[in-house]
Amino acid sequence: MESITNVSETKGSVVQPGAGQAPSRFNLSDLKIDDRKRRRRGLGWLGWFAAILGIGLLGFGAWLQLRGRPPVVAVAAARPKPSGAVSLLNASGYVTPRRRATVAAKITGRLEQVLVEEGIRVDAGQVLATLDDTDSQVRLASAQAERDATQSSLADLDVNLANAERELARTRRLQEEGISTPQALDAARTAADSFRARIATVREQVRAAEARIQVARQDVENAIIRAPFAGMVVSKDAQRGEIVSPVSAGGGFTRTGIATIVDMSSLEIEVDVNESYIARVRPGQPVTGVLDAYPDWQIASKVRTIIPTADRQKATVKVRIAFDKLDPRILPDMGVKVSFLGEQKGEPSSAGGVIVPQQAVREEAGQPVVFLYRDGKVERRAVRLGQASGATGSDDQEILAGVAEGEQVVVGDLSGLRDGQSVRLEQ
Repeated sequence: MESITNVSETKGSVVQPGAGQAPSRFNLSDLKIDDRKRRRRGLGWLGWFAAILGIGLLGFGAWLQLRGRPPVVAVAAARPKPSGAVSLLNASGYVTPRRRATVAAKITGRLEQVLVEEGIRVDAGQVLATLDDTDSQVRLASAQAERDATQSSLADLDVNLANAERELARTRRLQEEGISTPQALDAARTAADSFRARIATVREQVRAAEARIQVARQDVENAIIRAPFAGMVVSKDAQRGEIVSPVSAGGGFTRTGIATIVDMSSLEIEVDVNESYIARVRPGQPVTGVLDAYPDWQIASKVRTIIPTADRQKATVKVRIAFDKLDPRILPDMGVKVSFLGEQKGEPSSAGGVIVPQQAVREEAGQPVVFLYRDGKVERRAVRLGQASGATGSDDQEILAGVAEGEQVVVGDLSGLRDGQSVRLEQ
């Protein structure tokens, strides 16, 4: 007899009999996926994707902004080249004064007053400082008292000498009349001569006392330090209360200088020229100087002297150059670049050329070019070069054509520039 299978449906369950087994129950609700869990899993992946996408968009925007920002450049003005002359040699040096003195005291003493500061002008003989002169004043008073005491004895000696001379005259008359003896005459003459000798001695003592007074006065005067010449104080080397001495003594507690004065009218340029090029320099030769502090200012000068000796270690010869006209902007120890000029021979005139820094020139396809700055943009321009100044390390380049005087050229790294590109000036 076939078995009869009963399938009964109940709410939420299915009964399936198997062969020789009891029917099993399965809950259909366990096969469902919870909508909240599915929604939470979907929102988590979407959030991560949105965050990564946002960061990428921000980075891309920042990159675009940086890429579109104009580069920063430095510029320099093209300087005119002196007409009718070429640069034979270039050198670097410093502004130095011919007259420069560190003023010290002639005696050792304590500073009582310092009457100068850096930057003030002083006249020749002006008082710079004073020392404590108490001891010198005491010695002066002592010498004067000794002089006065010695001089006061002269009056008594003069009276005694006058009396001795009268006695001598009477004794001489009496001896002539036969009343006085020759011995009395000799005694009267001796007394008068003795007073004369004593008076001469006292007068010499007075002169010696006067000499000691002069020494004491000089000591008092030495306590006053004066400017040896007119100039400007560039350094104040001692303060009130310090001990100063003309020689180094007492270790680091004694000053040997009070102030340093420079004669600003004696400023000149001092350069070292390689001895291989010294033949190009001659006394009186015109020179153009450019101070490092004022690169657009050309200063007319000329060679004053060539020091007749060479530096064996550096293989250079020292050359001193005088300014044609001094200017208050020229200060001691300023750095300066000079060009020794000479007349052109056998070459066409290049009076219209200009001078630019060598960093403003680069080569493209064998052609020298520069970039001009104009209205916030750079303009590429081909140029014709003249003489380069490389004999002694100067960084100037002559341009014969392509750049006009006063035009601004870009200096520095030119590799990333292109014609018409917008740029910003370096602050």
